[in-house]
Amino acid sequence: MTTPMLVQLGSMGVLVALLAFCVVWVSSDSNKYRKLVWVTLFLTFDLIMFGAFTRLTDSGLGCPDWPGCYGHANPLQAHEHISAAQEAMPTGPVTVMKAWIEMTHRYFAMGVGVLIIALMVIAWMRWFKTRKSTVQQENKFSPRYPTLLFLFVCLQGAFGAWTVTQKLQPVIVTTHLLLGLTLLAMLTWLAARQSEHAPVAASAAALVKPALVGLLLLILQIALGGWVSTNYAALACTDFPLCHGALVPRMDFANGFTLWRHLGMTADGEFLSFQALTAIHWTHRCFAFVVIAFIVWLACKALRTQGLQNSGRWLLIVVGLQLITGLSTIFLNWPLAIAVAHNGGAALLLVLLVMLNYKARLAPGLHSVSAVPGHPVTVDRLNPHP
Repeated sequence: MTTPMLVQLGSMGVLVALLAFCVVWVSSDSNKYRKLVWVTLFLTFDLIMFGAFTRLTDSGLGCPDWPGCYGHANPLQAHEHISAAQEAMPTGPVTVMKAWIEMTHRYFAMGVGVLIIALMVIAWMRWFKTRKSTVQQENKFSPRYPTLLFLFVCLQGAFGAWTVTQKLQPVIVTTHLLLGLTLLAMLTWLAARQSEHAPVAASAAALVKPALVGLLLLILQIALGGWVSTNYAALACTDFPLCHGALVPRMDFANGFTLWRHLGMTADGEFLSFQALTAIHWTHRCFAFVVIAFIVWLACKALRTQGLQNSGRWLLIVVGLQLITGLSTIFLNWPLAIAVAHNGGAALLLVLLVMLNYKARLAPGLHSVSAVPGHPVTVDRLNPHP
């Protein structure tokens, strides 16, 4: 790992971040910090989508070292090594196209990292300027949360490196996915803190716990989906609603859900059986209906609650699209575009549920209302702010 390579890689990350800074700079939004948070959230969502594309095109080892590519900052410089690997194994994990996909994903990730560093630095600077002002301003510009985001993105980067060095070990790849989605959820919460929201009815307090349950169910389903993807079990069942012509097919749960093992292998070093892949797929498929039913119920409750109607409406739309893309991956033999869209739908559902959790806590009478920064001090018959 040479200094020139690290400088070149860092420059690529800064370049990606500069494009985002330009969008913020030319924006008409007077609150540039809030705009930067939302732009970072948008790019993190895009990064997760591109990460899914990288995984689904089998490009995770397009450059088999980290953070560069054969010790270089880009595939052009490493072209000789990549071409040799591709010639030796034309359908292997290393090709010119896969190398570019993998490195583009890394550049994108570094750009998001630079943006999160910027959010932390700006928060600290504003906090020092406003720390002697009102409590509300202190909370609004508190650097604790952006600093936590910075530490979290460092952890995510470490798992990105381990994904490569551990040769796509399923538990590492799945954890990398979950950490990326957790980062997205954290940025969504920060964006909600910085934004204005419509008054929420007092009845929204009754949705605080159900909204949290819905979020936890979705996270579990995403983990199962990640386990399907990282074990390449998406086509283990190609019929629906049955699986191999049976409601409960032959399955091997013990080996399918052994976490610490190499890709395609059991913990004992034997090849993973098709029954194990079937167990992985079948579990994700069945639990999906539990999650869908709960989210639809939650969305209907939100539709009848003042201030939460938009969240409920979008939840119904996205969960419907998610069901369609999930079934399409089975009936259409796992087309790449639909598979990526299915991953994006899961990320979008996560954003919507985090936002619903935040808004439900704005209900009058909840202690969290007074701690929510960025809201005007007004009195409304539905949502009297202190």
